[in-house]
Amino acid sequence: MSSNASTLSAAATPLPDHGIPLGEATRIWAKIAALSFGGPAGQIAVMHRILVEEKKWIGEERFLHALNYCMLLPGPEAQQLAIYIGWLLHRTKGGLIAGILFVLPGFLAILGLSYIYVLLGKVPLVEGLFFGLKAAVLAVVVQAVVRVGSRALKNNVMRGIAAAAFVAIFFLDAPFPLIVLAAGLIGYLGSRSGIAQFKGGGGHGPASGNVIHDRDTALGEALPDHARPNLRWSLQISTVLLVLWLAPVLALFLALGPNDVFARIASFFSQMAVVTFGGAYAVLAYVAQEAVGTFGWLRPGEMLDGLGMAETTPGPLIMVTQFVGFLAAFRDAGMLPPLVAATLGAILTTWVTFVPCFLWIFAGAPFIERLRGNRALSSALTAITAAVVGVILNLALWFAIHTLFAKVHAVPTPTGSLDVPVLASINLPALALSTAALIAVLRFKAGVLPVLLCSAAAGAAYVLLT
Repeated sequence: MSSNASTLSAAATPLPDHGIPLGEATRIWAKIAALSFGGPAGQIAVMHRILVEEKKWIGEERFLHALNYCMLLPGPEAQQLAIYIGWLLHRTKGGLIAGILFVLPGFLAILGLSYIYVLLGKVPLVEGLFFGLKAAVLAVVVQAVVRVGSRALKNNVMRGIAAAAFVAIFFLDAPFPLIVLAAGLIGYLGSRSGIAQFKGGGGHGPASGNVIHDRDTALGEALPDHARPNLRWSLQISTVLLVLWLAPVLALFLALGPNDVFARIASFFSQMAVVTFGGAYAVLAYVAQEAVGTFGWLRPGEMLDGLGMAETTPGPLIMVTQFVGFLAAFRDAGMLPPLVAATLGAILTTWVTFVPCFLWIFAGAPFIERLRGNRALSSALTAITAAVVGVILNLALWFAIHTLFAKVHAVPTPTGSLDVPVLASINLPALALSTAALIAVLRFKAGVLPVLLCSAAAGAAYVLLT
């Protein structure tokens, strides 16, 4: 009797052709999410090690093809890669499970840390921990400039694009979306013109000695039936996701008005979801400018605190925006209790930041196989990656100014203003901690998480002992 029941159950829920149960895949995605520290490079490396090398569910070629597509999209490429592979293996349900699990641990961790931050932030121990984190985060951002620059700036044309991007955002206050658009257009036109300097790839591609080919994996070389282009399905799923994304934004505008903090959070981070090319470090400079300078949601040092949270918790670094939304709503709670408003602000920020990621993958992935090896798109990505180096350098300088100096004054420029530090206000303990962290990550290749934890401990000890 039990044998018949199990047979009927298996017939009712047949395994996909590759034979990977959805339950097993869910456990693997949860494991990947728990191990996803260290930014996109580390997260992609974890996925590659588990999915390609250990489980052999997909091969190197398919993994890199999916990664290249995700690198062309706005938003966190590591999470989108998880959605893409989850969808390849188990259709829409698999993509949803992979994408949600990828951000859930980080969301819960940062939410908990945000409560501690606003409730206990004035406690010396907590102040010291975040003092140390700020110093280490500065070193991590500088490391990102070096790492991305060494990969992206292979010739003088790419170096010129990076330099132009830095000048545009640091001195001219040019909008980040405009920089991305201009760089992508330059790369596309450069490729179409046959200029050799625009050839090449970008991204955080994994390095592996033994290549595991698609033919030797569970998914195989053939394209699954559900992965073939289907315009009807793409339109249906895109409509559903667009409604899930934009309906709350419209409802908040109509119910509360455009000047309400929740309407502003929904609008601003929805815009960020469309233009966040180049990873979290690239867009954080723009987020910091707007959140600190335009909206007044938080102070410059608090942006560093939020990035420290995102660096020390699993999940995409862009989760730092959750902290921004949390503080924005906490300080402008209206009729709501501040912690309730802050929690709603964090949820709203996360929602409008990550729902579009599912939209980009589900709408485009079935068609992307036709673009395998497209040189013009690859060149656009190469130019964008070069521009991102300049943008991250701007972020590093912005963080350095606000971390290492107690006083900063704004110098007017024809297009805005430029933050200039008061040299006499230099914070020597912060300088010492940042220098030590920088030596650790660049000279001794120390891991990001140990450096952050050691720096936080050193900061706490300094504050407690002085």
